[in-house]
Parts: sequence; C-alpha cells; structure tokens
Amino acid sequence: MPKPDLIDRLRRARVVPVVRTSSARYAATAVQWLRDIGITTFEITMTIPDAPALIRELAADPALFIGAGTVPDATVAHQCLEAGARFLVAPWVDASLALPCQQAGAVLMLGAITPTEVRAALAAGADVVKIFPASSVGGPAHIKALASVFPGVVFCPTGGVEPGNVAAFIAAGAAFVGMGGALVDEKRIAAGDREAIQAAGRAIMP
Repeated sequence: MPKPDLIDRLRRARVVPVVRTSSARYAATAVQWLRDIGITTFEITMTIPDAPALIRELAADPALFIGAGTVPDATVAHQCLEAGARFLVAPWVDASLALPCQQAGAVLMLGAITPTEVRAALAAGADVVKIFPASSVGGPAHIKALASVFPGVVFCPTGGVEPGNVAAFIAAGAAFVGMGGALVDEKRIAAGDREAIQAAGRAIMP
C-alpha cells in the first residue's frame, strides 16, 4: 500500500490509540477490547516490554493497522518494520528513521513543537509531524497557528488529547490525533474494566 494510502487510513481513523502499558499482556488486552468495538488502528510504544514481538502478533491480523511508537533508533525501527509495523513514531526528530521507513514503504511521524522543529522534522524525512505534547503548548490554538504557516503538512497532535477536544484539534488543522491515557487507561485494564475502556473508545469513534 503506497504511503498516501497509509496516511489516508490514519486520517480515516481520526484517533490513533497510543498503547503504553507496563506489560505486553495489558497492551494486548486493550487492543482486543477496542478491536471488539471496531477500532483497528493502534500505535504500540517501545516502552512496552517485548514490543516488537507484540507488533508481530498484532500485525498478523490483516484487519489491524499497527504502528510502532517511541522508536529510539534505526535498529529498533528495522525490528518493528520487519515485525509488520506500517508506521513509525518518535516524539523527537531523528533522521536515521527515514531510510528504514522508505525501504519498507512505511509512514514516518517525527515530533516537533516549534516552527523550527517542524521544518527540521520535514527535512529529516517525516511524512507526518507529531506535535507533542500538544495540550501543554496551547492545544488546538497551537495547531491552528502551525497549520497557517505550514499548509499541506500532515499534523498529528498527541499529549493531552481526550474525547472532548478531538473535534477542536481536527477543526484547527490536525489530520488526526494520538490519544494515550484518556483511552488506554492501565488502571482500568488491570481492574478488568472492559466496559470503561470500550466506553472511552466509542466516544472517539468517527
């Protein structure tokens, strides 16, 4: 699938769940519960123990669209892409991630906050610029300001995104958003509160 089609799939998802848990078991549980209500796009962060193995397991399901988050270097990038990740995410600018993504036909999201950092991310090969942490630097107003001087850039704000402000971020110029703790709440997962996780999931579905 060409990169524009992959980005279109992320746009259609509108919200990408950022799965960051203390164990692969909790992460897999969250993915299954959200998949059961129709959510099929997930970012699996490298802070999860054995994250590449989890990506391989999840990516084996053709209905799921799996990416890797908090990717620290090109070595891990290769592991994730080989496991089946279709997009890579880093909350900083790391040009070494571009070549592995180009070779695999995967989407690269690099992090930025300021206009200078947005330019650096684009120069480093980013297909999408992840604005992180979005809420602490102005929320939707910050996205609107960046979008005004970077027309055509695909922005994905993450950090402080919750069901109540998704529409405002999209209206401000975000192509889609990433949502972590407000959606994948580890305390609720550990408690077996499937209903709460799925209620949060339904609140962000298009």
